[in-house]
Amino acid sequence: MEQVAEGGDITALHQLIEEDVNLLDHIDQVQCVQTPLHIAASAWHIQFAIEVMGLKLSFARKLNPDGFNPIHLALKNGHIELVRQLLEIDRDLAHVKGKECITPLHYVVETDVIVRDEMALHIALKRE
Repeated sequence: MEQVAEGGDITALHQLIEEDVNLLDHIDQVQCVQTPLHIAASAWHIQFAIEVMGLKLSFARKLNPDGFNPIHLALKNGHIELVRQLLEIDRDLAHVKGKECITPLHYVVETDVIVRDEMALHIALKRE
């Protein structure tokens, strides 16, 4: 499954599922696991990620062994279009807590530093 996800091969994904119809359920039973959605989010396979979410939406909320969900990984790797697409499917994913209770929204605020080394949140508070 890992190689299929790394390659973003949707046809091969469905072939694996045909061979074992419970494949995604088996992966989902593990608490902290690198799902095909995590792999696709890291590799920027947008269509593959959307396909996996359609098959197993719960993968979007799962944390991998490092404590990150797929949106965290997409943000970390600069895959903003993938983040946008995943949030269109489920807006609540922006609030899923990962390692150290950090949400994707926190991650964006922490990394969105502007010229004067102020974060977007600080600027918003100054304008209130």
